[in-house]
Amino acid sequence: MPLTRFHPIIAEWFRASFGSPTDVQARSWPAIASGGNVLIAAPTGSGKTLAAFLSCLDALFKQALAGGLEDRTHVVYVSPLKALSNDIQKNLHQPLTEISERAQAAGLPRPEIRVTVRTGDTPASARQQMLRRPPHILITTPESLYLLLTAEKSRRMLCDVRTVIVDEIHAVAANKRGAHLALSLERLDALAHARPVRIGLSATQRPVETIARFLVGTGGVSAGPPPATMVPTGCRIVDIGHRREMDLAVEVPKDELGAVATNAIWSDIYDRVADLVREHRSTLVFVNTRRLAERVAHHLEERLHDLGTQVVAAHHGSLSRQIRLSAEERLKQGETRVVVATASLELGIDVGTVDLACQIGSPRAIITCLQRVGRSGHWIGAQPKGRLFATTRDELIECAALVRAMRAGVLDRLEVPPAPLDILAQQIVAEVSAQEWREDDLYALCRRAFPYRELEREVFDAVVRMLAEGIATRRGRGGAYLHHDRINRRLRARRGARLAALTSGGAIPDTFNYAVIAEPDGTQVGSVDEDFAVESLAGDIILLGNSSWRIRGVETGKVRVEDAHGAPPTIPFWRGEAPSRTVELSAEVAAIRAEIDRRLNADAVGAGGASAGPHPTVMDWLQSECGLERRGAEQAVAYVAAGRAILGTVPTQEAIVAERFFDEGGGMQLVLHTPFGGRLNRAWGLALRKRFCATFDQELQAAATDE
Repeated sequence: MPLTRFHPIIAEWFRASFGSPTDVQARSWPAIASGGNVLIAAPTGSGKTLAAFLSCLDALFKQALAGGLEDRTHVVYVSPLKALSNDIQKNLHQPLTEISERAQAAGLPRPEIRVTVRTGDTPASARQQMLRRPPHILITTPESLYLLLTAEKSRRMLCDVRTVIVDEIHAVAANKRGAHLALSLERLDALAHARPVRIGLSATQRPVETIARFLVGTGGVSAGPPPATMVPTGCRIVDIGHRREMDLAVEVPKDELGAVATNAIWSDIYDRVADLVREHRSTLVFVNTRRLAERVAHHLEERLHDLGTQVVAAHHGSLSRQIRLSAEERLKQGETRVVVATASLELGIDVGTVDLACQIGSPRAIITCLQRVGRSGHWIGAQPKGRLFATTRDELIECAALVRAMRAGVLDRLEVPPAPLDILAQQIVAEVSAQEWREDDLYALCRRAFPYRELEREVFDAVVRMLAEGIATRRGRGGAYLHHDRINRRLRARRGARLAALTSGGAIPDTFNYAVIAEPDGTQVGSVDEDFAVESLAGDIILLGNSSWRIRGVETGKVRVEDAHGAPPTIPFWRGEAPSRTVELSAEVAAIRAEIDRRLNADAVGAGGASAGPHPTVMDWLQSECGLERRGAEQAVAYVAAGRAILGTVPTQEAIVAERFFDEGGGMQLVLHTPFGGRLNRAWGLALRKRFCATFDQELQAAATDE
């Protein structure tokens, strides 16, 4: 029995609270008990977070009973989202309280195991209290961990860390935040008295071995042959798989879909979502942009006002912490029936017993759709239920491809960006500002981080040279943060290096937003884009957090507002939000179109060459395999057939179509039908534009979409 390895009080509490362990817990606890690095890959709602934490709580509990639990930080939990960090803290407090009460009832000393959150939302007073009396479990984000490793006082707090838990690791591994975190973990290893054990958690990842290598770095691979249960990454992998039985379907508006969504189509979508909200206890609606989150929440509230006040809430990163936490708490308590969110609620946040997850438009990635649908049925034994709403014809095909891919177990392939040098420069300045380093030792530390495993010495030396010599400008050289002793090959910080590291760290792009301050109490309700703020005037009414606010005045960096008491608002915009479609989903979309084309041809042959009328074979396939209802399948077939009639074929990733035509002004337009996704198409478009300009000696313009 897996629970026998824990203290009887812990085991008794677990049985009373959860009964028996889940599969992921039963398989994870022996791996964690071995003392090595562990990656736990399991679906959402399978109990993997508790699988990681229970062993840590057990060790702290036993140490407290023995009288050896000092005010030192032993466990660091790193989450990619501030909301997830706050959620984990709340979910730990209740078990710790119940375990303490059981210990006291059994005549044992009541242990005090403290948990603290340190993120960008943490007040300064709480940060100071944390430094005076370090928590036993520290919950933080990658950016805050970097700051803690750089500031002098907080570095001392991290010397005794024994375990690092990295949650939702796939959410950062594929971008520069992941490279930043990987270097921070190596800096933590160098700072701690003993190398902390790393435990990674994720619901969806492919390939799993790459994630394991990213988690432990090259320094985590021990010499000699690995144990039989360990892959050659220095990390035990507990892979439960990502597939769960899901109730998936694509919703199509009553009006026929077109190239863009009309007001009538949007009205149909709002009506249908409102009907679904009434049929379920609690619903999460996901959208891709903050502007759309506010817009959808506003229209849903108009349709659901009869259910009471505050039944609809918006949730996104430009809302204040208080508003976001209030929306999460009201949803858990059943006071709010529907929350409209962006990626801010996408990961493993416990938002209570959500019955249904809706996605308006395509999320542009298979993993993203899995995560969002997995927010529903987020408890043991439940079945996630998701509804995808297509707003255009292209999205109809894309949503069908998403459903088919998820049912088949297809995942986006994760690619770790190799050695981003801007992140390397940040971390070098931060680490050298904290202590003096030998060149060779610092180079070895950087190479232990998985994204920098192939970092060449010449490149490292060039970055160090830039940081030591600065950058030439018209006013002289600037940006020199390091002293480089080339004789003794040592690095130490110049004055101001630590301040630069603390104020300029991280991989999240800086966007200058204006804080929205509610009068007369002066509380911040969120932020809006700089361009939107500059274009706004006193007296304008804006929507933020699904509440109407009247602008009293705009000043530098601030928009002062007052409650508009529900007056009709305009919706703010934020720039640079829409994601591009992933390579794997693009391949699935192309495959869907090719399959529709193939089945249309087969139907025509089967009907003796008559292609008019319904196509039962392709219709049945779209309904059974792709989650489309009859009306949606008919529109998908008609769309592909119309495109084939005009182009002569169906564009796929094996057959690219070039279409030339003349616009109303007589200008020639060239369209390349390349369903590879926006990221690849934009790069290709830039290259082709440059080649055309050089070849024909005239200036051309290029634009790219996912298609």
